[in-house]
Amino acid sequence: MSSKEILDNIKKLRELTGVGFKDCKLALDETGGDVEKSIEFLRKKGIAKASKKMSRTASEGLVLVNEIKGEISLIEVNSETDFVAKNDDFIKFCKELSELNFLVKGNLNDLNNMKMKNETTVKDNLVNLIAKIGEKITIRRSQFFDNKIGKNFFYVHSALEKNIGKIISIVKVDGVNENNKDIGAKIAMHIAASNPLAIDKSEIDKKIVDKELEIIKEEIKNSGKPNEMVEKISKGKIAKFLNDNSLINQLWIMDPKKRVSDILKENSSQSELKIIDFVKFKVGEGV
Repeated sequence: MSSKEILDNIKKLRELTGVGFKDCKLALDETGGDVEKSIEFLRKKGIAKASKKMSRTASEGLVLVNEIKGEISLIEVNSETDFVAKNDDFIKFCKELSELNFLVKGNLNDLNNMKMKNETTVKDNLVNLIAKIGEKITIRRSQFFDNKIGKNFFYVHSALEKNIGKIISIVKVDGVNENNKDIGAKIAMHIAASNPLAIDKSEIDKKIVDKELEIIKEEIKNSGKPNEMVEKISKGKIAKFLNDNSLINQLWIMDPKKRVSDILKENSSQSELKIIDFVKFKVGEGV
């Protein structure tokens, strides 16, 4: 790895963690230059905490939602810069893409082969747009919610237009009727703000839980706590992690004295309110 690449990695790690130059270099040396492993290394040492800085990404673009007769499609299209994300040609391409994505029910393979209004396929139009704008553009991910069970609701955070933004969440809720019809949109708004990993604790990926527990234990050990305290403290911390990241156990953003599960009970009318599925797309997240 060249000196420039090493310095670039140190700079990136500092931006993600807020940790000083010396500690970032040590972490990268210990992990063979792997930035993600270096973040984990620093957290275990208690130097870097899980923070908003660590969730930053360099990717830009747009998320678009399309709703027809209660069915909803969602798609994310990435660009390298926010400047391109505001480009008229890029936005026009994304809007037509969103319409086609609904027709193929979120199947990206089918979408790439669909013909656009100019009678050229999506994949060919994408190549032409990249050539015209001079920046990498990718159709990253999509999802589709049918209307067979429950009702679908969506929320666009800081909407650029009605169905376009940087963060969009969708939730499918069963048990919605005229008496509680506003609750679905509120839950979608909560999801956009709270970023849950799953509906309930038992549904959170075991690999994520195991990795978090490993980091928690290492951090406690490195803080100087005796071994007999590690298990006790880590149990409390992982329990909090599970609550904070499971939708129905999260504190309700509109009333932090209650949990989402309490809100579901309070708004159940005629039949029990139940969250069946949800998704949140944030531009560039996880890239």
